[in-house]
Amino acid sequence: MPDLPLRCSMVSVVVVRGAGENARTLLAHRAVAHLQGLWTYVAGHIEPGEKAWQTALRELHEETGLQATALYSVDRCEIFYDVRDECIAIVPAFVAFVDTAAEVRLNHEHDDHAWMTFAEAIARLPFSGQRDIYADVHREFVLRPPPDALRMPC
Repeated sequence: MPDLPLRCSMVSVVVVRGAGENARTLLAHRAVAHLQGLWTYVAGHIEPGEKAWQTALRELHEETGLQATALYSVDRCEIFYDVRDECIAIVPAFVAFVDTAAEVRLNHEHDDHAWMTFAEAIARLPFSGQRDIYADVHREFVLRPPPDALRMPC
């Protein structure tokens, strides 16, 4: 009987600016074939020799032009069935805090972006795993101080 492989080859990044109830999170509108037309988070594939947190920082900069002022592991992964690769995808989630004055410069993967409240973002995200991660980030990293134990180098 064949096994369905587990694969951890990408990361996701929840981008946050501001604090507490004034915090806003970034969603980007996909312009390329995979997930085209959907609002989603920053995400990307881990390159050979790269640590997952390094991928998070690289993808944040590549997709949005933003630099993290602080990066944390969300201490949670999105898990879903990936029909394209016929596997169970395990995607570590990170939260990147950015300067409130930083300007977004999208790459070719996205054609629009929006800063919104967490409630607005959760309503717009297409997948339940993404909505769960955003709810966790809001509760554990925005409404309370992020735990130092989950801080990544940046």
